[in-house]
Amino acid sequence: MQNDLSQGKPSSVLWRFCLPLFASMLFQQMYSIADSVIAGRCIGELALASIGNSYEITFIYLAFAFGANIGCSVVVSRLYGARKISQMKTAVYTSVILVAFTCVFLMGIGFLGNSALLKLINTPDTIFADSRTYLLIYSAGIPFMLFYNLSTGIFSGLGNSLTPFLFLAISSTSNVILDYIFVKYLGLGVAGIAWATFLCQSISCILSLFVVFLTLRDIPCPERPKLFSGALAGQILTIAIPSILQQSFISVGNIVLQRIINGFGPAVIAGYSASIKLNNLVVSSFTTVGNGISNYTSQNIGAGKPERIREGHQAGIRLEWLLCIPIVLLYFVLGRYLLLPFMENPTGDAIHTGMLFLRIVTPFYFVAAIKLVSDGVLRGSNHMGEFMVATFTDLILRVVLSFILSRTTLGSTGIWYSWPIGWGIGTILSFIFYQKTVKKLNSPVGKESQQQ
Repeated sequence: MQNDLSQGKPSSVLWRFCLPLFASMLFQQMYSIADSVIAGRCIGELALASIGNSYEITFIYLAFAFGANIGCSVVVSRLYGARKISQMKTAVYTSVILVAFTCVFLMGIGFLGNSALLKLINTPDTIFADSRTYLLIYSAGIPFMLFYNLSTGIFSGLGNSLTPFLFLAISSTSNVILDYIFVKYLGLGVAGIAWATFLCQSISCILSLFVVFLTLRDIPCPERPKLFSGALAGQILTIAIPSILQQSFISVGNIVLQRIINGFGPAVIAGYSASIKLNNLVVSSFTTVGNGISNYTSQNIGAGKPERIREGHQAGIRLEWLLCIPIVLLYFVLGRYLLLPFMENPTGDAIHTGMLFLRIVTPFYFVAAIKLVSDGVLRGSNHMGEFMVATFTDLILRVVLSFILSRTTLGSTGIWYSWPIGWGIGTILSFIFYQKTVKKLNSPVGKESQQQ
């Protein structure tokens, strides 16, 4: 089912489109949440630390998946909004080819460089073997992860956010069940958690790709689309590469942070691993809403309706703030009880670390929401330079401040304060760039360039 995001009341259209995206990311995060809960409760604190430690490396792969998703999605949105169906299908085929080459590259890194990466982040000997096992199995599933995210981007570009949600809901639920069976009854340990994720991602990927190509087949096309276009590949990469760099930089920054955190011992590692899962559940879901804003922006630019972007931006912020209210209250007041499922010993230093992180960071979700929605407009309008400046400023500040503050009397607590500071300054920059972008798009010169 395709939806035209350039028709109807912007707030209603956007909310109907973005809410399934938000729900999809919640289910996707269930993969890592289930991994951590079952590892912490059924195997032990060291297993939880192993998976949390590996997560910062697997985030590199997720950066490429995110780039494939948003690069294809924005281009498909614009061509679909302009009703250039043949070029839109060519953009899809071109994206598939680009992702296939990317898979080969990333799997090579995953299989050959896993030990070096784990040593790079100063992985303790007590969790090194399990971290390496998890990474090797995870690397085998890279093609499924990338092609699933590509298919999700295609659906989003066509204005369809419900279909990928249904696939992901089934896959994530299956993952929880398999995690428990592989660990509790088959005794496979950390490897069992990795294999459960591998199997569920593969099924979700295959089904979603099948439906994508059925959907494309049913969209009338006046001429036979080409299998590859260098020009469209350039447009896709113009969006994808900065997005990959952004996510990779997040990953590199997180690796540096993980190295700093690893110096405080397994209890702090485990507490951070649990709390960062809860944090990423929210931030990733809000980022997905931002991706929806990108699709909305791109379709409306393609349809020659840039005046709808400002109202869409305001609707996106209202949506994320409404979602923020219960989440912030839940994390701030009841965070301890949300962390308990991750912990084998809930009275130890690990639970204290997790609670401290949540209480420092969660009130600033309202600030981060403004940045993520503004970033969505910047990506959708192809203002990637401004997007990267705002994002890199946030990330660099976070890493530098973590390094400095952790060496004060604050200790590991100083690391957690870097999140609000980075988000605050990054949000100011993103909002300023957004205002300039919308003004330019609605100017006579901007409207003329959109028509060319």
